[in-house]
Amino acid sequence: LRFRLAGYPRKHNEGRIEVFYNDEWGTICDDDFTLGNAHVLCRQLGFVAATGWAHSAKYGKGVGRIWLDNVNCAGSEKSIGDCKHRGWGNSDCSHEEDAGVVCKDERIPGFKDSNVIEVRKLLATVGSGQEPRAVTPELCVSPHVSPGCWGCGTGSWQGVGTWQASCVTPGTGQGAWPARAAAGRVAGDTSATTGHVGPVSGLLSPHRLFTERQQLNYRLHSVSCTGTEVHLSMCSFEFYRGNSSAACGAGMPAVVSCVPGPLFATGSAHKKKQRQQQQGQPRIRLKGGAKVGEGRVEVLKSSEWGTICDDRWNLQSASVVCRELGFGSAKEALTGARMGQGTGPIHLNEVQCRGTEKSLWNCPFRNITQEDCKHTEDAAVRCNIPYMGYETLIRLSGGRSRFEGRVEVAMGAGDGDQPRWGLVCGEGWGTLEAMVACRQLGLGFANHGLQETWYWDASNVTEMVMSGVKCAGHEMSLSHCQHHGASLSCRNTGTRFAAGVICSETASDLLLHAPLVQETAYIEDRPLHMLYCAAEENCLASSARLANWPYGHRRLLRFSSQIHNRGRADFRPKAGRHSWVWHECH
Repeated sequence: LRFRLAGYPRKHNEGRIEVFYNDEWGTICDDDFTLGNAHVLCRQLGFVAATGWAHSAKYGKGVGRIWLDNVNCAGSEKSIGDCKHRGWGNSDCSHEEDAGVVCKDERIPGFKDSNVIEVRKLLATVGSGQEPRAVTPELCVSPHVSPGCWGCGTGSWQGVGTWQASCVTPGTGQGAWPARAAAGRVAGDTSATTGHVGPVSGLLSPHRLFTERQQLNYRLHSVSCTGTEVHLSMCSFEFYRGNSSAACGAGMPAVVSCVPGPLFATGSAHKKKQRQQQQGQPRIRLKGGAKVGEGRVEVLKSSEWGTICDDRWNLQSASVVCRELGFGSAKEALTGARMGQGTGPIHLNEVQCRGTEKSLWNCPFRNITQEDCKHTEDAAVRCNIPYMGYETLIRLSGGRSRFEGRVEVAMGAGDGDQPRWGLVCGEGWGTLEAMVACRQLGLGFANHGLQETWYWDASNVTEMVMSGVKCAGHEMSLSHCQHHGASLSCRNTGTRFAAGVICSETASDLLLHAPLVQETAYIEDRPLHMLYCAAEENCLASSARLANWPYGHRRLLRFSSQIHNRGRADFRPKAGRHSWVWHECH
């Protein structure tokens, strides 16, 4: 049995319940429906429980068969088929009685969803004689280069308890190593699928010595990918049987080289080259995401940014978006405006990429009509990004939760040295710097950037090690921002003047409705005696002070405005209501 949620209007965790039985999708009648039924169905959909259910086709009438009627579950059954019912296809209902469910927005750990790839952390043996350590990219990283570039392919496969290597036998048809699927999944590589940068090399003989030094246990061979897969485990492959120590005798470990996307390129020359390759206005972007590589997908069409409807949105289409933007493949294709609702037009619907396209615009899609979709169905993505280790160089201390605290950074952490933790000077510290700190910590958006943190004095770290931090807001790490370097300059070096942040997984995102301003703008000559309040609040030009009050007039540009909140949190003033200053003009 397979299940899905359908209908409109709905969020991603609610909808008309549809079941795939006997090669046909159908619905369930709401007669005798209970919360116990909803619990069972929500668990089969991958949610932990139900919070409610809906009757009388609240999410619209379905089509096709009504598979179940008079369903009665206790709530503990593993499948809806285990519950009492009238029998498959035996119903006296019409589609006006289609049942719906509202599931708790919490996934069952490890549940296999066709739009989500569960990724485990894999072990990397770095250098010789060192303990393996967990890293996010599924490559064991050579100690000679930056993370996410060179390495031998290793993986943990279901049914195999140890970490295994993939075998490549040069010169044969067996084990042709799928560099595109591995690199695209792992390290934010754009080369294999978008052609933005140079080709990926699958077999790298200069690294044979490095790979042969390790005691590898081969289990996987004959890996064959089409290149459209979003994860190596989706490719066809074979296991070695029996004693795997003698396996791969004629071959060597599979090795890949991944080219980092623009955000992760280390050298300035490399960044300049990639910027040149991506010249021209981008036609796709991510908005509303708390972390790098995630967000609502927005596309530019006829000089206007718009969203994509989530009908048929899947991992293949999401991966094309991720690779086009310089990330790896997609790990999640999100539906139901999970990254907030956009504004303006919905440009595309029923996008159906094969996975090989260089751009989303090369994929088949259907143009939208007003009746098809609403912004509650905006599609979003979460992309795989290379592990750069930035979050190990920053931490928070003293806060009430892990989302707030005084910022501490690690200095001199290279070449195997023990890092020296220190504080950041709060002088000049603001929202842009806090944005970068929260991004580096993996904690989402910045609510506040604080220049004094005496109330978070809970750490034994007292030395100021960074000052003059000035960020543009897009950097991945505080070390990428301008700062004074080794020559510290901080007027107040006491711990109370150290920088702090309050981060949040959600934030408001305000957007001015510009067309309305253009449509409503007009000129008005207004008498001065009607402008006292405007003058007190500095709403007039400075020359108004020289006017002959209250006689005469000022020429004003008047317009209406609308401000939309496209984020996933309410917009509230930073100052509480108790501290507002009330003005007699308002």
